[in-house]
Amino acid sequence: MTTPWEDWNHILKIDPDKDLPEGVTYGDLCATGTDAVEVGGTMGITEENMSAVIEACAEHDVALYQEPSSPDVVVEDDALDGYLIPTVFNAGSPFWITGAHKEWVRLDTELDWERTATEAYIVMNPDADVATYTEADCDLSAEDVASYAEVAERMFGQEIVYLEYSGTFGDPSIVEAAAEATDESTLFYGGGIDGYDSAFRMATHADVIVVGNLAHEAGVDAVRDTVEAANDA
Repeated sequence: MTTPWEDWNHILKIDPDKDLPEGVTYGDLCATGTDAVEVGGTMGITEENMSAVIEACAEHDVALYQEPSSPDVVVEDDALDGYLIPTVFNAGSPFWITGAHKEWVRLDTELDWERTATEAYIVMNPDADVATYTEADCDLSAEDVASYAEVAERMFGQEIVYLEYSGTFGDPSIVEAAAEATDESTLFYGGGIDGYDSAFRMATHADVIVVGNLAHEAGVDAVRDTVEAANDA
């Protein structure tokens, strides 16, 4: 069975808790050529601010996914193409591996499994909110990361392995090691992409690059440059 992200090169992640640059609209960002928009964040996330961004992006012709940080912010909206649910493989707390997921299933007896997929997160920036939030062990070598990626694919059947540097540019050799360790899973990379060159560099290893902070800090043209780089790589 094929999955949508097998054909993606670029995801734009929009954080509902962050403002857009002056004069930039969600419609402008949706029109950058990105393959998909993922709505999600770690801190300050509510069902209300999630819904507002989803509604604004739903008016535009781009694949739209929610990445909820906890069960209580899940938005049920037919405009969504689906839900991408992080499970943090190097989390120190089991709540972020299976606990939050169990709660979601317990609370939502009509969960839409046809539109729900998990992302096997490997969190790499110890200073990021997501690392603190999940108590992640970020002191990982390339061999460690490759092993996590292989476990995610081979033992847990994860369709997505997400190498998350969250706000800082990662080590390309580690991304390359994760890519070499996976055959069937789609490798996402996110963190510190600030323009064409950094996007191209990571897109040569990862299947899909995820651009987030750039949209909130630099705006449309900068995001469009990263889309071009991802497609060129």
